[in-house]
Amino acid sequence: MAEAADILGASPTPVRRRWLRRAVVLLAGTPVLAALVYSPAPKAQAAQASGVDVQLTSMTPAAPVKGDTLTITGTVVNNGSETINDAHVGLRVGPLLADRASIDEAGERTGFRAGIDPGEIDPAHAVKIASLPSKVNQEFTLTIPVNKLELDKDGVYQLGVSLSGVTESRPSEQVLGIKRTFLPWQPEAAAKRSQLTYVWPLISTTHVTAETGSDETQTPVFLDDSLAEELKSGGRLERMVALGKDLPITWVIDPDLLYTVDAMTKGYRVRVPGGKPVQGKNKAVAEQWLNSLEAAVQGKKVVALPFADPDLASLAHRGKDVSGTLGQLRPATDKAKDAIDTVLHVPASTDFSWPVDGAIDPSIVNVATSAGAHNILTRSDSLSESGALGYTPSAARPIGAGATAVVADADLSTAFEGDMLSAGNSTLAVQRFLAHSLSLNLQKTDEQRSFVVAPQRMPSVSQVETMADAVRALQAGRWTQPGDLESAAAAKPDPSAATQVPGAGQYPEELRKHELPVTAFEKIRTTQNTLDHFKVILAAPDRVEIPFGNTTNREMSTSWRGRPAEAALYRDQAQDYLIGLTEKVKIIPKSDATLSGHSATIPVSVQNSLVQDVHDLVLRVKSANPTRLMFGDKGQAEQQVTVQGDHTQTIKFPANATASGPVEVTAQLFTKDGVPYGKERKFTVDATEVTPTVMLVIAGGVLLLVLAGIKMYASRKRVAARAAAEESTQQSDESPDTGPQSTDGSGTSETVDR
Repeated sequence: MAEAADILGASPTPVRRRWLRRAVVLLAGTPVLAALVYSPAPKAQAAQASGVDVQLTSMTPAAPVKGDTLTITGTVVNNGSETINDAHVGLRVGPLLADRASIDEAGERTGFRAGIDPGEIDPAHAVKIASLPSKVNQEFTLTIPVNKLELDKDGVYQLGVSLSGVTESRPSEQVLGIKRTFLPWQPEAAAKRSQLTYVWPLISTTHVTAETGSDETQTPVFLDDSLAEELKSGGRLERMVALGKDLPITWVIDPDLLYTVDAMTKGYRVRVPGGKPVQGKNKAVAEQWLNSLEAAVQGKKVVALPFADPDLASLAHRGKDVSGTLGQLRPATDKAKDAIDTVLHVPASTDFSWPVDGAIDPSIVNVATSAGAHNILTRSDSLSESGALGYTPSAARPIGAGATAVVADADLSTAFEGDMLSAGNSTLAVQRFLAHSLSLNLQKTDEQRSFVVAPQRMPSVSQVETMADAVRALQAGRWTQPGDLESAAAAKPDPSAATQVPGAGQYPEELRKHELPVTAFEKIRTTQNTLDHFKVILAAPDRVEIPFGNTTNREMSTSWRGRPAEAALYRDQAQDYLIGLTEKVKIIPKSDATLSGHSATIPVSVQNSLVQDVHDLVLRVKSANPTRLMFGDKGQAEQQVTVQGDHTQTIKFPANATASGPVEVTAQLFTKDGVPYGKERKFTVDATEVTPTVMLVIAGGVLLLVLAGIKMYASRKRVAARAAAEESTQQSDESPDTGPQSTDGSGTSETVDR
């Protein structure tokens, strides 16, 4: 329930968190959950089978000193069928636990064993419960002055909180349920305190696609808007920043997360199923988170992982033999430093790599160092000790070739991996963490040591809050003092510590089966080859080189573990989008043409639908039958091509026909390096050769046509003239005798036109 609230982005107040945790505890009273929560040891007393579940919801202070009052709250749930009467909740303080193995053993015990488990302390501090009916829970609060606990030497004590009572079938008082935890006792600061470095990881899954807008700033397109839920108040990443700012930690950051959130602050778009990307709406959320983070890291140590947190084990086991794969690591490291400088404006170390769960073998070490990192964050369940030392050595271990394994303690690092939604689980995890840290410091050695805690990469909200509780409990500094990752790596190594990197056969099979497959790296290589051929024709190659370079890093990310289908889809979509861009530069399909005469030109058009210019292209046309159709004096010709963005360029090729008939012509673009670009286009030219004799015949025919035309024109002219004369004569014969006259000396008369 609380985690659901976290996911929805609600900001749980302390009161709200307590209410939610109590609700989870109350739900444990149902028969199904009770069966999961309570599982008695096979040899436990018969009374344990009555099914009383004891849960501890808080213990304050977590590490008391003299004069403190210890307060333990919790609930008891009667899962049995009988009512429990005359019951009470009491505290049992066990003997000092000798070592870390004893802590683990005590933590696994569930049942009460008379004669082995200690008796209760002063009954005056017990909480009485007159009646506890079946399926009913009851809250309790134990309040005990620490001086009543009779704690002697410094060390870790086992505490047991038990419910005792009687039932109708068991009339004598028995212990019906017990829950164990630990009390670290170091009331005064130790003369020798351990350096403790807590890694605080800011890492998320991949959110940005290869797709960008055509605008000047190339607005990025996100897979979805889920990152905003992590950044909002109460979200996972918001809680990590809000809690981490007041803790002595080392920030370990994936630079891709910074670039992604920074992109949100400048405007972004989000994919919509079946539609065009829409404008993202969480710009303000991103700005707030980045501002908070920038303030939180001031004065703190910051370590930047290679960009997108590459899966080093997958690269080492599956990808290193695919050409070009390892070449992506060094640029990923270079991007890391730039991201921290640009976004957070603080110095950062890029000298660390972090394989999944700190598991290493020789090939992983080689890949990690090829990225430029000299320090490899591993874990003590991978690079383990033989036990001959009798104590846990410092984290730094030289492993050869100038590399240092920084070995995080496995027990401390995995302390909060479970379900921390329940207040009971959270409380027990904190107490166990403190117990292990104190036990480490009490080990017999004269040297001050340095320890590292490297928790899970992406802890949930409840896990983050529990981690913060544990780190705060250590701030009193009675057996530890804060360290940082760089100092831990540079600390003087124990000469007797194990430095032998485990062989490949010791790598955990459970981790191996979740690695990226070889086919993933082959697909990445294909995309990279496509990009290499594409960018050489672009006037502004950075517009594709940068987003697709980042996409390549993201395709290798550790965050894809456990999500093979999503990872494959991401790779496919990146490749498809890139191919779509390359196809925006193409030869326009051409219809068949007829070439009449000895020579002519054949036009071929190249279209560029990109927003930027393309250049350094060569267009080549080739005749399938050079004896019939030639380009110049050869069977093919080529020309340099430059096309402006969103334009089409037509190139004309002179052609010669040497014989008649159809000829297939192929047009193909090439890069300046001679690599074919795009699809070739084929069309047919119907070539017709015209000889001199044919030309004379045609000329003669034309002449005859001209003469015939002249003759026809002259004939028509004579006919028109005769018709005009006849019309004039007819008009004269029809004139009257008394018309106007004039007489000259000869006596002849003349008609006067009006």
